[in-house]
Amino acid sequence: MGLTGRNASGKTTVVQWFASRGVRTVSCSDSIRGWLSEQGKEESRESLIEGGRELRRRGGPGILAEMLLDELSGDDAVIDSIRTPGEVQALRTRGDFVLIEVRAGADSRWQRSQDRGRPGDPVDRATFISHEEAEEVALDDAGQALVATAEMANLVLFNDGPIDELHSDLEDLLESLA
Repeated sequence: MGLTGRNASGKTTVVQWFASRGVRTVSCSDSIRGWLSEQGKEESRESLIEGGRELRRRGGPGILAEMLLDELSGDDAVIDSIRTPGEVQALRTRGDFVLIEVRAGADSRWQRSQDRGRPGDPVDRATFISHEEAEEVALDDAGQALVATAEMANLVLFNDGPIDELHSDLEDLLESLA
């Protein structure tokens, strides 16, 4: 299964929950991180975004997912950070692929972003919103397209409540997919 969603929607928390249950987890960003390392480039939010664009320009819109499918060799996993329709299409070559959008309101996401304090997270709300707007609609096949990707989701997981509510929803989700 794969996860898409806006910044600070809770994707990492969902991935951690699955990992704690022994499910293998990978991220489309892992493909970019490997490429950045090969290029001798430092990892930052900006370099990950530009690295993803460069890889998509070179290999097509689904390249990050294709790289992960090669790495997975048919194994099951939860794939994080799916940001383009091309990645979804590549992952759907596996007949059992399910895309889940993790959705949370802007206020919740802004507060989570501030609470977690990750390097590269915006320190003011205007920058948070401008980063988000830049990721919503791709200007070309190399860019992120979160709106179009979310529209391809098979399921939506709402994450505006407390973490125990999210965990309960994940238990129900896992049971329904079994």
